Amino acid sequence: MDDERAPAPALMAGLIAFLCLIWGSTWLVIRGGLEDLPPFTSAGARFVVAALVMTVVAWRLRRREGGAPPPAWLWLSMGLLNFAASYGVVYWCETILPSGIVAVLWAVYPLITAGAGHLLLPGERLHGRQWAGFVFGFLGVGLLFLTDLQRFGASAIPAASILFISPLVSAAGTVLVKRYGGASSSVLLNRNAMFVGAGVLLALAWTFEADAPIAWSAAAIASILYLAIVGTVVTFGLFFWLIRHAPAYRMSLIAYITPVIALSLGWGVGAEPVTSATLAGAGLILAGVALAVRVSDRDSGRGGDRT
Repeated sequence: MDDERAPAPALMAGLIAFLCLIWGSTWLVIRGGLEDLPPFTSAGARFVVAALVMTVVAWRLRRREGGAPPPAWLWLSMGLLNFAASYGVVYWCETILPSGIVAVLWAVYPLITAGAGHLLLPGERLHGRQWAGFVFGFLGVGLLFLTDLQRFGASAIPAASILFISPLVSAAGTVLVKRYGGASSSVLLNRNAMFVGAGVLLALAWTFEADAPIAWSAAAIASILYLAIVGTVVTFGLFFWLIRHAPAYRMSLIAYITPVIALSLGWGVGAEPVTSATLAGAGLILAGVALAVRVSDRDSGRGGDRT
């Protein structure tokens, strides 16, 4: 896959914007599905459907995409980290915290990924303006954390602390794919990893949710289908294809945009409160994005976007 042509900058920007829009909507959809299903059951069902759909996608696109079969250790790692652990934590936390707040707290992911990429990925060194952008983004997240989290009771702080496991393990999985998966088929990598994630999540559901009330309502089923097909198969297939051409820190900036979308949907659709502090935090996040995505002409000219 080293000879595969990178997408044009305008196309790459459009695809990243599409990912932001879809992933911004998934937080509220997860919250809605949890009204009828316990967290591990809901997440496990999502990845069962996603893995089955990805099997069909892989059969149709495998030859067109090219790439070598991914090593077993890589799709096992991705399944355990990016799918089972990361989403298991998110689903559980959304039983306690509003969807917009969960999305905001998850926005530490770019900072973790940027630091890991800076240390571990050749050609992904960050410079002063980019680091300043990450600082502005983190200040925005911190402002939202301090002003919003306090309103949700004593259980909110422990849940928020546990939530940080999710971006941490996701960053680890993303860096592994970026460093070792550049020559691998993204559809096969995602298919195999989704089956792993589904298996682990269903095992957790069997262990911890055997006596939990379950209602397979139309809303719950619609939530699973949307999250599985649009929010998983389409988005992760596109994401792990794009990170072969864009620096990991730039792709991780998606996590700065999605909280703003998630907060907007939570306010407009889910009746979640949005205060002046919320808007100020969102403004800092967007300012951080504007700074962090800018690179110097010298950096752009030496092909730092390719693995």
